[in-house]
Amino acid sequence: MRHQRVINHLGRTSAHRKSMISNMAVSLIMHKRISTTTAKAKALKTFVEPLITKSKEDSTHSRRVVFGYLKDKEAVSELFRTVSPKIAERPGGYTRILKTGNRIGDNAEMCIIELVDFNELMKDGEAAKPKTARRRRAGKKTAGSPAEAQTKTSAPKAKKTGKAEKSQKDEEKPDDASTESTPETDTKE
Repeated sequence: MRHQRVINHLGRTSAHRKSMISNMAVSLIMHKRISTTTAKAKALKTFVEPLITKSKEDSTHSRRVVFGYLKDKEAVSELFRTVSPKIAERPGGYTRILKTGNRIGDNAEMCIIELVDFNELMKDGEAAKPKTARRRRAGKKTAGSPAEAQTKTSAPKAKKTGKAEKSQKDEEKPDDASTESTPETDTKE
């Protein structure tokens, strides 16, 4: 029985699985985002997050421990140089899995796994949402957007200048005539 055996074997031998996840971790660190299957992404997440935590302390011992897992000097230096300073204050949860649908060939569930602090679009979106979100009561009517308020204030000014308003209406008439139904369509009805 498999009680408490949490690791996903991914249909591979242990040597193949370890080297595959190590290579995926190197790709994630170097490119900050990779596309893979959801099962592999979840296995990669449990593999790479402790390494990122280890990189917070920049010592020779930590570098050697991380190199033992990754086996790539450039990825280790990238992890300690660029990734580690950005995640220094973060207590955990360094990666994000975004599901992208199923693969056409075999219908495997695909996703994108990325380092959280390196996605500028998501960071900007999260920062902007709390500022613009407002709670409204159902019973009260709101004044509307600033653009609507601006048009309401500019409308009375246009009424004062009658000639300018008439010239605008004259210019709009040909446009309105072109959008109206043609006599041919009226006869068919």
